[in-house]
Amino acid sequence: MTEHLYYHDSFLYDFNAEVINVTTVDSRPAIVLDGTAFYPTSGGQVFDTGWIVPARQAERLRVVEVTEQEDGTILHFLENPAQIHIGSRIRGLIDADRRRDHMQQHTGQHVLSAAFVRSFNMPTVSFHMGEESCSIDLETKGLAARQAEAAEALANEIVMENRSVSIRFVTSAEAKELGLRKLPPAERERLRLIDIQDFDLTACGGTHVTATGQIGCILLRKIEKVRQGWRVEFVCGGRAVRAARRDYTTLAESAGLLSAHVWDVPQQVRKAQEESRRLKKSGEHNLAELADLLASRILAETPESSGRRIVVQVYPDRDLTFVKLLAQKLIRQGSNVVALLGAGLESPALVFAQSPGQPFDMGGLMKEALAKLGGRGGGSKDMAQGGPPVLDGIEGELKEVAARLGKNRQQ
Repeated sequence: MTEHLYYHDSFLYDFNAEVINVTTVDSRPAIVLDGTAFYPTSGGQVFDTGWIVPARQAERLRVVEVTEQEDGTILHFLENPAQIHIGSRIRGLIDADRRRDHMQQHTGQHVLSAAFVRSFNMPTVSFHMGEESCSIDLETKGLAARQAEAAEALANEIVMENRSVSIRFVTSAEAKELGLRKLPPAERERLRLIDIQDFDLTACGGTHVTATGQIGCILLRKIEKVRQGWRVEFVCGGRAVRAARRDYTTLAESAGLLSAHVWDVPQQVRKAQEESRRLKKSGEHNLAELADLLASRILAETPESSGRRIVVQVYPDRDLTFVKLLAQKLIRQGSNVVALLGAGLESPALVFAQSPGQPFDMGGLMKEALAKLGGRGGGSKDMAQGGPPVLDGIEGELKEVAARLGKNRQQ
């Protein structure tokens, strides 16, 4: 079993230890030390990274992941452990920037979770620390934006008061008498408690700052409904500053594009959306009128043969939406129409349609055509659509289909 040095000092970035095992897990080389300051993934907090420096060697070996086994043994996965031997001494160096970030996020989570309990009796059921942001899941049926803002405000008050954050160890029996915010589900002989002065006391094995002021600000990013309650996404400290900077840069750029003040961006976006919807509706109306007029002209120019009019047209500069609309107009304006249409804009497309009551199978014809052209498609007896890979060859295939239909009706 490895001694957990970080249990006593989260600011321990440099330590010495002895290698007690060199192993391979899932084809990945790893070493075990008699004691370590590297934090393994646990309790929602991700692992530390850093370096292992073998004794009397200048080369640093990168620690890329740290995990803990059920018996308390901590595995340090290295990029190249060839120089490490059992019984040798090493120096461990923690990536201090990553550790400080994790301490800010994890301690900030304790403060935020306690704020939700104190303000609205909403307990935290899970915590997740990601590379960009963190989240807690709250056990509650509802969470209003004003409630989230109130909890955020209380949490930041605790940060500004710079309350002490201390570590102590107690037995499980003692812990039950101390009024912890949350007891661990598994029974243990000794529990490590994180005590935020006069605000929160909970069992936790993670790394934490020594005073709440070191957390920096706590910034809520998003709230959303999830299966077990409500999820609150947040960032603390340096992450909060970077997130706020990205947000403002994006907002300022958007304001510049809209020729508006940053605070007016939402209103300008709503106006733009309304205008876009209006233009879309107007465009759809104009497109329908165009398709209706074009269908009338096509039918006027298409002679009947054996009581039917077969329309064959390819529009390289039109898309599937337009030729499908045109096909619908054609078969509605005439009771004896078969439309075999192609489009080339954006991606090649075919639409086959016939007036209700005509004897052909458009879905079957479409599959036959695409079997030759390549691509996939199908549909019903009266209308089908599909997409060949290229525009070349579409017109010739449509003419062949039309010729076959002409022979069928003459027989």
